[in-house]
Amino acid sequence: MFEALTQIGLPIALILIMAGVGLGLTPADFWRVFREPRAFLLGAFCQFLLLPLIALGVIALTGLQGELAIGLFILALCPGGTTSNLYSLLARADVGLSVSLTAVIGFITPFTIPLLAVWAIEFYGDGRAQFELPIAKTWLQLMIITVVPVVVGMLIRGRWERFALKMEPFITRFSALVLLLLIISISVNLGSRIIDFAIQAGPAAVLLNLITMALGYFAGKALLHREAQARAISLEVGLQNGTLALLITTGILQSAEMSVAPSIYSLVMFISATLFTLWVLRQDRRRRFRGAAQA
Repeated sequence: MFEALTQIGLPIALILIMAGVGLGLTPADFWRVFREPRAFLLGAFCQFLLLPLIALGVIALTGLQGELAIGLFILALCPGGTTSNLYSLLARADVGLSVSLTAVIGFITPFTIPLLAVWAIEFYGDGRAQFELPIAKTWLQLMIITVVPVVVGMLIRGRWERFALKMEPFITRFSALVLLLLIISISVNLGSRIIDFAIQAGPAAVLLNLITMALGYFAGKALLHREAQARAISLEVGLQNGTLALLITTGILQSAEMSVAPSIYSLVMFISATLFTLWVLRQDRRRRFRGAAQA
């Protein structure tokens, strides 16, 4: 059951999810990168450089080793997804910036993930378990499963816009359901070991999520001086494509142990994003109240 889910069900589900990402994109989302380069470059810097570096620091700080460390680092290499776009909308962030980051970074990461994941396997592997990640084959798989469906989704959006807008919310719910089923399946597959692994990987996953969201937000506030863009960057950096991480750890590398940290992170990020959204909306209400009182 576990193998069928990870080898067949997961790739098909991710193809549908990435097609849903494409349904929410238009060419304007890519041109926005050139119209507002500072915000995009800061978001890309946080995603491509800051997030993996913080992951390395968290792994060292918490003493995470072996497959657990590899899994957390692979999660840090993954782009954001439709969830970050949804939370940006709820948090009154710059949705256009969030979508642009999701779109462009999603096209780049299939090239970067295989290279850096191979390094992580060699660096954190303890030698007792052998994991092979052929770069060319992995790159081709990621292109087929992530990039091609996005392009197809964009073509559908361009031809049948009303249909695309109607289907986009269902795809977002579907992605959350798939992620939940995967986490349950991984937990069942690991059995009693899941508790020990969760105790080891849990603090690292929580730390990574909280630190990256906080740094993304305050970096945006300090360098861009625009609250909406700071919120978008925080959510984009904090909400990773956990389904893609699990595709790599369970589908390609076939390691349930590597999937523990991404699974915990995927649960934590919904909680932190919800609390962050409630916090910024409360700040908005306070500002409006003070403005009304002064008037």
